[in-house]
Amino acid sequence: MKLFYIPEIKDNTVTLTPEESRHAVKVLRLSNGDYIQIVDGAGGFYEAEIAEAHPKKCQLTILKSQKEFGRKNFQLHIAIAPTKNIDRFEWFLEKCTEIGINEITPLLSEHSERKVIKPERLEKILISAMKQSLKAYLPRLNPVTTFKDVIFTEFKGKKFIAHCNKGEKIHLKELVMPNENVMILIGPEGDFSPEEVEQAKANGFSEISLGKARLRTETAGVVACHIANLNNE
Repeated sequence: MKLFYIPEIKDNTVTLTPEESRHAVKVLRLSNGDYIQIVDGAGGFYEAEIAEAHPKKCQLTILKSQKEFGRKNFQLHIAIAPTKNIDRFEWFLEKCTEIGINEITPLLSEHSERKVIKPERLEKILISAMKQSLKAYLPRLNPVTTFKDVIFTEFKGKKFIAHCNKGEKIHLKELVMPNENVMILIGPEGDFSPEEVEQAKANGFSEISLGKARLRTETAGVVACHIANLNNE
């Protein structure tokens, strides 16, 4: 059964967006009486019947609903520097959405090479990945935020900063506990500066390792996301 996205479902009669309507009617050739599934990005999972297969405003009737579909017992927030090659950052967004993540903050740090993103395009990638992986929660994508603003953000849970600077660091897999909220900072291609690491530590962040290999920014983000989810299985 095909999965579609409609935010803020309040009634039993809903309408797909023009883009989703075209996909349903023109591409998938769905017609009146066909059944589809819907997610609202906030944990709602619905089964619906097509009432009017219009290519611009396909109308649906909700038949069944389930709240908090696939809800996890922990929150994962990754603040990560957008990569110079935006395709790599988009890959990170897609894969972490498939694995499971609640919040993403594009991070502007001392060595950042990309300071501007296109949130509309990135939102589309998140929605597509949510639908593809059959999830009902759409990750929150925050605006580009400076490193200092991020480390002062209130967060109830454990806070970590991953970096490759010298010094002994404990692997993230040893520190993530089940059912505990996690926030992880991932730096740019040039890594966090020693001063940034010290600032993070002064604000409650613990230094972590993601393994012996030197990882690209987007790979480090996916690895961190996977570890947090795996430790919560």
